[in-house]
Amino acid sequence: MAISPVFAAASYQRGVRFIQVPTTLLSQVDSSVGGKTAVNHPLGKNMIGAFYQPASVVVDLDCLKTLPARELASGLAEVIKYGIILDADFFTWLEGNLDALLRLDGPAMAYCIRRCCELKAEVVAADEREAGLRALLNLGHTFGHAIEAEMGYGNWLHGEAVAAGIVMAARASERLGQFSSADTQRIIALLERAGLPVNGPCEMSAQDYLPHMLRDKKVLAGELRLVLPLAIGKSEVRGGVSHEVVLSAIADCQQA
Repeated sequence: MAISPVFAAASYQRGVRFIQVPTTLLSQVDSSVGGKTAVNHPLGKNMIGAFYQPASVVVDLDCLKTLPARELASGLAEVIKYGIILDADFFTWLEGNLDALLRLDGPAMAYCIRRCCELKAEVVAADEREAGLRALLNLGHTFGHAIEAEMGYGNWLHGEAVAAGIVMAARASERLGQFSSADTQRIIALLERAGLPVNGPCEMSAQDYLPHMLRDKKVLAGELRLVLPLAIGKSEVRGGVSHEVVLSAIADCQQA
C-alpha cells in the first residue's frame, strides 16, 4: 500500500506543516483543495485517511506540459464535474473552450483552474468535514470508486472512472424523473470531447458494482445515497434510490 506524502504529513507526530505543489490537472483543481488525504485499501478507495489542511498550495501551470494526454483528460473529468453540480455558466464556458484547455492555452487554463478552486473552496468553507454540502463534490465517485477498486487501482485513472460514473449518475437521475436526457447528452458530448470514457469497463457486470458502492462513505444505515444531477449546475444527495434503478443505469453505460 503506497503512502501519500500528504497522508504521511497528517500522521507523523500527529501532523506536521507541509506545502502542497500539485503537478497534475486533477490535483490542481480538486485534491489539493480542501484538506482531504487518504490511502486506498482493497476494500475501497480512500478508506483510510484524515482531514488535514496544507500551509499553502502552489499551482504551476508549466507542470501541465509534462502530462500525458490521458492524465490531462483525467483532470478534465473533475473540471466538468464542477460545472454539472454547481455552475451552469462554467459548464457552458467549458463547452466553448474545451479545445483551448486541451492545447494548454495559458489564459484559458488559468481561468479554468481558478474557477474550479473557487467553487471547491466555497463548498469546503461551508462544510469542511463533509457533513452535508461537500458530499455534492462526489458526483460520479460512488460508481467510479467501484470501477477503480474492482479493476485494480491505476488500471482506470481516477478521472476516467469518475467520468463513467457521472454518466451513470445522470442516467439514474433520468430514471427518477429528475434530469433531462438532453442534459445527459450534453454531459456525454463534453466528456467524449475531453477524451474520457462514458461507459464502464466491459469486464464488470452491473452487479459487480454494488458491493463496492455499499461500502461508500455516504451510505447511511445501510442505505445507498447518491449524488444526482437535477439540472446542469444543480445537484443533490439522494437516499432511497432502489438497486433496480442503480443497476439499470449502470447497464445502460456498459461497454459492448
